[in-house]
Amino acid sequence: MTQNNSLHESNSTPPPKILPVLQKMKATYVYWFEHYSNIPKTHRYTLALKIDGILVEIIEMMGAASFASPKDKLPFLRTAIRKLDVVKILLMVLWETKSLENKKYVVISEKLNEVGKMLGGWHGQILKQNSPAKSAGEE
Repeated sequence: MTQNNSLHESNSTPPPKILPVLQKMKATYVYWFEHYSNIPKTHRYTLALKIDGILVEIIEMMGAASFASPKDKLPFLRTAIRKLDVVKILLMVLWETKSLENKKYVVISEKLNEVGKMLGGWHGQILKQNSPAKSAGEE
């Protein structure tokens, strides 16, 4: 792990700027990944692996939405929101089966709730931008 840190420190190019909601989701994934290997084997290669894949898909959907035109963002955002809800339920199962510690469950749930609020706000903003009333000049 020390080697990875030294690679980051020696890199003179700053990381690219990303949307705050995408940054929050990335940080949530990093937190998840740090604790993934501590999940018991009975769930690590089944439920936890599924959660891991869905978290990556959420990041993918958010990234796609960030580059899409305003009218094309909604399907990506809706998919990200739907997948986020699925992850919350799967994490609950992981916690209820005692494969995820209370503290870790609380932390990741709070992070995912924040992402959910941000995604909901982004979704609402896009809906307003794409509404027929705005394009017809009614405000």
